Amino acid sequence: MENEFARTELLIGSEGLARLRAASVMVLGVGGVGSHCIEALARSGVGKLILVDHDRVSVSNINRQSIAMHSTVGQYKTRVMKAKIKDISPQTEVITYERFVLPENMEEIFAQKPDYIVDAIDTVTAKLALIQRAIDYGLPIISSMGTGNKLHGELFEITDISKTSVCPLCKVMRRELRARGIEHLKVLYSPEKPIRVSASVEEVKTNQEKEHRRGVPGSVSFVPPVAGLLIAGEVIRELAGI
Repeated sequence: MENEFARTELLIGSEGLARLRAASVMVLGVGGVGSHCIEALARSGVGKLILVDHDRVSVSNINRQSIAMHSTVGQYKTRVMKAKIKDISPQTEVITYERFVLPENMEEIFAQKPDYIVDAIDTVTAKLALIQRAIDYGLPIISSMGTGNKLHGELFEITDISKTSVCPLCKVMRRELRARGIEHLKVLYSPEKPIRVSASVEEVKTNQEKEHRRGVPGSVSFVPPVAGLLIAGEVIRELAGI
């Protein structure tokens, strides 16, 4: 009898599909990278998805996020994603957390004990806290580096943070991770030099929790989704035992 995952099973086998159905994946950040990653995980039959994001859909998200449409503007991204997953794979369990990723709320989030963690958040402070906690718990994690201000999704690759270059976020992360005694981390990054854009600025937090201003990055419909799908592929292959 045909089912949603019949074509997937042809490639990864019944055992691989069973592993995915028994697996749980936590994705932090339901934006341009995260939303497409989550959708691919759901379409592959992952049994449990834990989604973490404090943000609501805005009009400026429509150009690149799978959950962003005029009909969803103003809604929590996690909840829109949950409804979409239910329509794709009703048997997938979805747990959502509508909150910032902070060191003080890590315990509650990690109570779910996922089999794999996807870091698709864009602040250094949150990334560092998440990565440190994943290492402390011995949980596999893959971290997305910068995807903004880029036009060549074909240049993305999955590698160790120690082998990255060009990407400004990678440079900061290498330095901060070394300061914490962390030399290795699986990342998705691109060696493409970011395009310099002129745009408005927004308030952000540095890793010292001091506010500073940064330019809003440019984005297009075809770059962040590539990053999300590549990350999903890496997670799916590992969980399926390929």
